[in-house]
Amino acid sequence: MQIESTTQAPLETGADTIAVGVFDGEDVAHDVAGGVLRRLLDRGEARRAFKHLAVAHADDRRLIVVGLGERARFDADRARQAAAAVHARARELSARTLCWEAPHDLDAAVTAGLVEGTVLANYRFDRYRNTPDDDGAALERLIVSAHDDVAATVAAAGIVAEAQNRARDLQNTPPNDLTPARLGARAQELASAVEGLTVELRGEDAIAGLGMGAFAAVARGSEEEARLIELHYEGPDARGPLLALVGKAVTFDTGGISIKPAQRMSEMKFDMSGGAAVLEAIGAIARLRLPVRVLGVIGATENMPSGRATRPGDIVRAANGTTIEIVNTDAEGRLVLADCLAHAVNHGAERIVDLATLTGAIVTTFGATHAGLIANDDAWAARVEEAARASGELAWRLPLHPDYAEMIKGRYADLVNSTENRKAASITAGEFLRRFVGDVPWAHLDIAGVANDTGRQPTPKGGSGYGVRLLVELARRLAE
Repeated sequence: MQIESTTQAPLETGADTIAVGVFDGEDVAHDVAGGVLRRLLDRGEARRAFKHLAVAHADDRRLIVVGLGERARFDADRARQAAAAVHARARELSARTLCWEAPHDLDAAVTAGLVEGTVLANYRFDRYRNTPDDDGAALERLIVSAHDDVAATVAAAGIVAEAQNRARDLQNTPPNDLTPARLGARAQELASAVEGLTVELRGEDAIAGLGMGAFAAVARGSEEEARLIELHYEGPDARGPLLALVGKAVTFDTGGISIKPAQRMSEMKFDMSGGAAVLEAIGAIARLRLPVRVLGVIGATENMPSGRATRPGDIVRAANGTTIEIVNTDAEGRLVLADCLAHAVNHGAERIVDLATLTGAIVTTFGATHAGLIANDDAWAARVEEAARASGELAWRLPLHPDYAEMIKGRYADLVNSTENRKAASITAGEFLRRFVGDVPWAHLDIAGVANDTGRQPTPKGGSGYGVRLLVELARRLAE
């Protein structure tokens, strides 16, 4: 989609469809054709209630009037929702170019939200379908009309939203096509296309050579070779701490020997969602030329049962020397992340965030609204929470406590990779990961509930790309 901004009035842009928002207690800012929009409101066909839509025609243009509700409540997240609602109606009307009249006297985040909501709602994944859904063609062009110059805001929002859509592409791609090697190839594509971004790929021999016995144990059962994907970005006049973004990318998770039930196992292609978000967020950070230093570490593998697969009862040694008894091979994500986190620490990380579809328990706790946040540093947790709120990708902090640490102590090794009584499953998983970051401020985001099929606009179906906006916002704030 082509994305641009203008200070022209909406009717002067050439757009075939124009979106105009109206707040409670307010009138249309700029009416057309002798007051056609005001008449819609007077008749009750258009309303000011949030996301209510009405359509009119004037000067050979379609006009979509959308209620924005209370001005005081209208933030970036509500802007994304309103934009998604408008997009759905515009698509039904076969619109090709949509112009949003930016609401007056609101901050740049709202303008960005309109762009993000439209771009995310415009997403379709139909590359494997001979007959795409008959819900209208995608928009080709989005214009934001504003009194002031909002070009920088609109361009940046477009970059971030498109990066989120590319993460969704990775999530939605079937696991026979999105192998660990293919994910590594995507990292190479980004590095070759974006200035300042470099990538190093390592296969299983190199993973073993780095002492990553936990990561290697997960990869053993698959015929598809694992990849350790390492990205580096240093922006112009970079400042602030070295930020490490670590992603779990299990491109298909059967559970290994501790095999999962067959029902809905096809959704285990989404177990690489953390890695997809990290990869595309770093691509967006580099495209935005943010003045930060970022290290990306992504552990990509399948978790498969075979004669070579790791067994329950096996003991492995992680890169930091910690020994781990594997009591459940379906608790594989924390094994991959353990070595990736230690790798980030060894490469000088000064702040760490990891993203992973780690536990089913987090879905029971938060549903599809919040990710679970666990951290070893209050100040760093607060920074991540602030970025989550600002980006609209919400996270809620869970506690650490010595009792949880006691629950993962091993009988035959230093740690066990899972508690068998299922108590505090998400927290004990986070406690396990904490053992691999040392004293570096670290935050873990368990995204199992928000990664796919959230039912929430503007990304209700398939991969959501959760984490891309959050990580870019966090990098922005570190650069301030």
